[in-house]
Amino acid sequence: MPAIALSFSAFSWDWLSWRKLAQYLPLMAIAVGLSSCATRSAPVPRSITLQQQWALNPGDEIAGNTVAGSLGDISLYLKNAQVTAPFDGKLELSELEDCALYSAPEIPAYLFRLCGLRDIAYGKIKAGKTIGKGKYLSFATLRRQPDGTWIIVEPAKGVLERALAPG
Repeated sequence: MPAIALSFSAFSWDWLSWRKLAQYLPLMAIAVGLSSCATRSAPVPRSITLQQQWALNPGDEIAGNTVAGSLGDISLYLKNAQVTAPFDGKLELSELEDCALYSAPEIPAYLFRLCGLRDIAYGKIKAGKTIGKGKYLSFATLRRQPDGTWIIVEPAKGVLERALAPG
């Protein structure tokens, strides 16, 4: 069989003018964009409105340090322990930096804010599966009000025990 030799220097680029290239660039951009559709997009942060307002809230900065918890939050030192889902539920990215929001159909009037965790598994999650882990957890229980706003309430000890029980 005869070998086909194609020298790069022998290749003619005359057919490709800058004008033609400009016509094909939008198609090439669409092709690149469509190829990235197969990857999972970043979660969209959920915004909630709290009825209570305090001077210091999670996400605020004091002398270059980020406030991790405020009035109504329970702070726990975890020593890099895992936090698990106490119920089947859903994890969403919070608008507050370094926080996630956890909701469960079993208790629809409540929302849990978890701050300080890393390696968070956003999306639907089964009871007992790992939510994330960290050195500390700032945990707040929020209850939905009839007007659609949320208030921070005292967390149930049983919910915290289920979330912190070894998996």
